[in-house]
Amino acid sequence: MKNRSKFHRYIVWVGFGCIFLLSILLFSCSRIEPNKQEDPLARVEDIYFYPSDLQNIFHGDISAEDSAEIAKTYIKKWIKNKLLLQKAELNISDEKQRQVLERLEDTRASLMIYEYQQQMINQKLDTVISQNEINEFYNQHLNKFILDKNIIKTLFVQLPINSPNIPNVRQWYRSNNSEYLTKLEGYCYQYATKYDYFNENWIPFNLLLNLIPVSVNNQQNYLKYNQYIEASDSLYMYFANIRDYRIEGSNAPVEYINDNIKSIILNNRKIKFLKEIETNIYYDGLSRNKFEIY
Repeated sequence: MKNRSKFHRYIVWVGFGCIFLLSILLFSCSRIEPNKQEDPLARVEDIYFYPSDLQNIFHGDISAEDSAEIAKTYIKKWIKNKLLLQKAELNISDEKQRQVLERLEDTRASLMIYEYQQQMINQKLDTVISQNEINEFYNQHLNKFILDKNIIKTLFVQLPINSPNIPNVRQWYRSNNSEYLTKLEGYCYQYATKYDYFNENWIPFNLLLNLIPVSVNNQQNYLKYNQYIEASDSLYMYFANIRDYRIEGSNAPVEYINDNIKSIILNNRKIKFLKEIETNIYYDGLSRNKFEIY
């Protein structure tokens, strides 16, 4: 049978308003699989490649020329893989082929089980975790939550060097008075290049040090003796009020690791939930005589 190259006629445009007209015909051949409504673009022995096999390879807006080149490369790769597979099947022993098929079946089984487990988790696993659960878990495993860095709660202000009313800023940023803090916030909205209260969250001390031009050799001593930090350079003035701190090696505050504890609790729930599914399926199969152990 003679094959004639017909690759340059078939260009397919796929998408919502983007239709690829792919004019690529590789081979003209009378051996076409039955029940196919398309002319094949390529053939390797009795295996055919059709235009519909290209529909998922295009992504985004690309030109007709680019789509034709992508299709050409894809089909050549398909041909090479089929030929290589044929060569492998001829040269690999039956025993090796059996082992490959067993591994494929194991992989298929693992993927099917995984998809089923994820479906059950999405449908039935309770993912709501209360703060009481978090606190209880934290107290039960306190020795596992040790800080590996110094952390702080702080208020931070960065102002241009020529900002007005700096004495007021010094009074406001050091205060816990809500009225002063409101005044500071309004002032910073107008003048500050940075203003962070960090929502009363714990942050690494290094994060603050990266914002302020100060040199700190011993962080623990510095935190012990410096609640208020003021510094300046040629462009800005910096103010920080360290409202609280925890030292590396001490227990992490529960607020600092809230999200981590949530993840641990949820993961433990998943493990327990999946074990319960396995156990229930096992005993259901046992009650229905679906299996026997000899």
